[in-house]
Amino acid sequence: MKDMREFITDLLHRHGDEVPIFSHRNTVTHGLLRADISAEATRFEAAGIRDGSTVAVQVPPSFSQLEAVLALWSIGARVVSIDHRLRPAEVDVLHELTRPEFLVHPSGISANGFQERYGLVVERAPGVPATTPHRLVQFSSGSTGRQKVIGRGTESLIDEVARFAASDGVARRGERLLLLNSPAHSFGLIGGLLHSLAAGVHLVFAENPSAEAVLRQARTHEVDFVTGLPFHFDLLASSPDRDSLRTVRGAFSGGELMPQDVADRFAAAYGFPVGECFGTTETGALTIAVDGTIRPSVGKPMQGITARVRDGLVEVALKETPYLSENDPARFSGGWFRTGDRGEFTADGELRLLGRSDSLVVVRGNKVDLTEVEHVLRGHPQVTEVVAVGATEIRAYVGTASDTLTAQALSQWCTERLAEFKLPAHIHVMDTLPRTSSGKLIRNPSVLAGTQGVMSL
Repeated sequence: MKDMREFITDLLHRHGDEVPIFSHRNTVTHGLLRADISAEATRFEAAGIRDGSTVAVQVPPSFSQLEAVLALWSIGARVVSIDHRLRPAEVDVLHELTRPEFLVHPSGISANGFQERYGLVVERAPGVPATTPHRLVQFSSGSTGRQKVIGRGTESLIDEVARFAASDGVARRGERLLLLNSPAHSFGLIGGLLHSLAAGVHLVFAENPSAEAVLRQARTHEVDFVTGLPFHFDLLASSPDRDSLRTVRGAFSGGELMPQDVADRFAAAYGFPVGECFGTTETGALTIAVDGTIRPSVGKPMQGITARVRDGLVEVALKETPYLSENDPARFSGGWFRTGDRGEFTADGELRLLGRSDSLVVVRGNKVDLTEVEHVLRGHPQVTEVVAVGATEIRAYVGTASDTLTAQALSQWCTERLAEFKLPAHIHVMDTLPRTSSGKLIRNPSVLAGTQGVMSL
């Protein structure tokens, strides 16, 4: 099995110098990409980064972010991928969990939307080298509100790239893929970046997720394929421009289950359906159905994936736990990872998802674990109990013995500790929260909505 350095070297040398790989306002070819990555790797090595070094990368979506990750992997470093939108308090927690030796971030203030280039700074940090072969580290919220540390090894990444290559209908050599998924997250890095390097796909990026920007890039570059979140396809369906997507032969959504009404409106507006790709940060992509004709199924398991449904929940066979900081026997036990998604298999082997079993919700296309919001609010010295609920927006119900604590003060507390998309849209402050007869906090939104409290957000 190849190590990460060999794998990246192979990907970078599969295609000729003039073959395009990235486009935004300008285009980067494979030849230019190789030169940029070589120069970046030399700079990283001069800063002390070596094979096995742990490096936290917190760079906004950009050519610079993608090239930094590839350069670090070409050295053999472990990349700890951190969302650029997180607040310093959130980042401090992730640094504490992963103990990186180096930090890579922009030299100045980050701009909104996709930018081609940032000047990057490398800082030393009081961390430790990697003690396991995992070369990609990402995060998932846990039941206590603390992030779980997820590790992916080279073999796992190679296997996922092979799964995409073997899947019917995905973008192929010479095609242009408009990637709306974040390149800092699992699918954007692997199904977007690594698959495109392997297959010779030309990646196109939009300036921002607005329908206008997406349609402009699709029209300018005459893209063949589009991937994104349901949020993106909802925006496109709400501002239809069929001519801008006239060259598109296919699209699929991931990150959350596509609502049927969004899929129907998009197909009616543009004349072709949106498919589905289902996976998790812990496992990578698991199923794919690009043609979008079998909804509500998300397709059959991809090549090499063994999955089952036990006690109503989807489980996936893994060789080892995906968690680096601590094992979670409720999620991984006996070689099986429990995804947290309710599902069932149809008679012909298609997986049908029936919703989440845990506290994960999606706000404007971003996954948010409600327990993380509760954890932050409980950290306020005047808060005694918290319940956060919601589907597309978050409402927090807070119990306190204080007569002076306000919703505005709690909103500011959250703003300093949570990314914008995780912030409660409404906060209710009460003396006590309603409980069941057995003493458990009530989490039913309709019951909580009928309680008396102060709301001013």
